[in-house]
Amino acid sequence: MISGVFFDLGGTLFSYRNVARATIPVLLEASERLGISADPEHLKETFTQAGAEINVRYADKPYFLHVDYFADIFRRFTELVHAPAKPEIHDWYLDTHRVAMIDCLVVKEDCLATLEHLRSTGLYVSVVSNIDDDMLTPLIEREGLGAHLHHWTSSEAAGSCKPHRGFFEHALELAELKADEVLFVGDSPEQDIVGAHAVGMQTALIVDGGMAPPMQTGRKTVSPDHTIHSLSELRAIVAA
Repeated sequence: MISGVFFDLGGTLFSYRNVARATIPVLLEASERLGISADPEHLKETFTQAGAEINVRYADKPYFLHVDYFADIFRRFTELVHAPAKPEIHDWYLDTHRVAMIDCLVVKEDCLATLEHLRSTGLYVSVVSNIDDDMLTPLIEREGLGAHLHHWTSSEAAGSCKPHRGFFEHALELAELKADEVLFVGDSPEQDIVGAHAVGMQTALIVDGGMAPPMQTGRKTVSPDHTIHSLSELRAIVAA
C-alpha cells in the first residue's frame, strides 16, 4: 500500500522546456567575454560534448554539489575551445547560469492540483531533488509548493545524490516511512528509477514532453513500475 509519494523536481514537477532558450544566451555571452568568435552552433555542440564528458565523471559520485558540476562543464568547455576562463568570467558564468535556470523552470500545469489531491487523501508528499539549496529553495517558494508538501530536501542537505541509497534513506527517515510504502516519481531512469528501485520503492517514470533528462550516460537501467506522461495520472495509480 502506498503511504507516501516522493517527487523529483526538474523534469518532474517543473518542465525543462525553456532551459535551452534561457541558458544558450548565457553560454554565448560567456564566449564573447572569453574572446571566442566561433560559430554559435559549434559552441553549442562543444558545450554538449563537455557536458557528456562531465556526466560520465560524475555518474558514480555518491555526493557532489551541482555548482561544482556546472563549473566543471564550463571549465571543460573552455578547454575544448582553447580559451581558459579567468576567475571573474568563470564566476560570472556560474552566477548568471544559476539565475537563468531558476527563472526558466516552469511548474507543470497539473502540478499544484496533483500535489493538493495526493495530500488531501492522506498521503505523505515530498520533494527529493538532486539540486543545491540555492536553487531548490527559491523554486519551492516562488511556486508556493511548500503548502502542498510535508517536506522537501536537497542532495546538499542529505550529503548524498541520487541514485545512491543514502539520499533515499535520508528522505525515508524524514518521512518516517518504509521504502515499500513509497512511490518515487522522477524523469531520470539512471538517477530516480534505478536509485529508488534499489532501496525497494515503487517507481513512476514521467516523460517530460519527450525531452531527454539531464546527466544520462547510457548505462543500464531498470524498468519503472509505471510510466506516465502527466502528473495527474498519479491519482489512479495511488488509488489502485
